[in-house]
Amino acid sequence: MYKPIVIVQGEPNSILFEIFFKSLKEYKIKSPVILICSRRLLIREMNKLNFKKKINTLNHIKNLGDYKLNNKCINLINVEYYGKLSNSKNLKNVSNYIKECLDVAFKIIKSGYTNKFINGPISKKNFLKKKYLGMTEYISKKFLTKKFAMLIYNNKLSVCPLTTHVPINRVSKKITKKNIIEKVKLINEFYVKYRNIKPKIAVLGLNPHCESINKFNEDEKIITPAVKYLSKLKLKVYGPFAADTIFLSKNREKYNVILGMYHDQVLTPIKTLYEYDAINITLGLPFFRISPDHGPNISMIGKNISNPLSLIQAFKFLDKN
Repeated sequence: MYKPIVIVQGEPNSILFEIFFKSLKEYKIKSPVILICSRRLLIREMNKLNFKKKINTLNHIKNLGDYKLNNKCINLINVEYYGKLSNSKNLKNVSNYIKECLDVAFKIIKSGYTNKFINGPISKKNFLKKKYLGMTEYISKKFLTKKFAMLIYNNKLSVCPLTTHVPINRVSKKITKKNIIEKVKLINEFYVKYRNIKPKIAVLGLNPHCESINKFNEDEKIITPAVKYLSKLKLKVYGPFAADTIFLSKNREKYNVILGMYHDQVLTPIKTLYEYDAINITLGLPFFRISPDHGPNISMIGKNISNPLSLIQAFKFLDKN
């Protein structure tokens, strides 16, 4: 028996509907899917993209267990969007809509009905308004989770940034032995539980070639001691390694995960290598939270050329767990 997957649209104007429709055509999802969004927006995009499927509106959120769900139709929880359908420039309407959709999803998860959640692309600048670094932090706080990590997951190689959407001039202050240890433990627990392996984790240095002309070298004083401590715990952790060569084919084949010190240090190469063949998983939560590894892509809305691979991989992962 597969638990349902709850998926929130996110931005009212994004490519989510397009890649969702394509996913339904290209992959037979085993878990029942519940889409939380505006019925008007959904129908508009179905008409635009000539996608035909019956909509099954779920009216009683508290009694979802009474419904016999399958993916022969779109199981919808309607959250109305009060902005104009032609655009999403009214940020207040957009934020209210996103928050309401998320709140509905969180209520369902907290009820114990399911532990599978996907959120569509959300503009951090517009929705989070500098209150949170990103959706990873926003969702973690909603569930009172203090230890969490962003894992960009691919079957061959995954990456994890120690710091997420932190301005580059603040990164070094966020690098601590405690932070490194927490992230590595979360990664190890995830792979042991869901991949049945003890992962080999490469830890990158902060500075070029792990060297610094400053008196205080973070690679020597913080990262190396953290790696040694974790190795004593019998975890397969190695480093620190220079970031400019770790992604060479002969090097990356040695590891399951590469832990970088900041966002672009590891996300740039992983997206270059695998493009859309990766998903964003939040580690540490009491449920699966996944998002496709790309943004709203507003410039591509309605063109029917967006790649659904990341969302398909999210569905495949959740079907297995």
